[in-house]
Amino acid sequence: MKRYDLRHLKDEFYDRMVELIDTDLKVAEVGIFLFEVGDFSSIQKSADVIKEQGHDLMNSLKFNEVDWTIVVKKADEATKEARQNIALRKSSQTDEEKAK
Repeated sequence: MKRYDLRHLKDEFYDRMVELIDTDLKVAEVGIFLFEVGDFSSIQKSADVIKEQGHDLMNSLKFNEVDWTIVVKKADEATKEARQNIALRKSSQTDEEKAK
């Protein structure tokens, strides 16, 4: 388990979080990411980013008045690819339904 403090990046922490998951965590290892909340949109966006990347969001909780913590478990490549394909298919189905 590794802990990363991304508060200094304010609302620009998403790319760095993904980079750390991809390069610094081993498969099935857990990372704890601390970031500044701001207007609360970063909470949902961080969850969406993790889901898009195919990893497991294990927990998301308020750390203090201005900071938030998410706990992420790194998925293996096959799992990530399968999850991303499912998300892509769902997105395509939604686009097709809107076109009708």
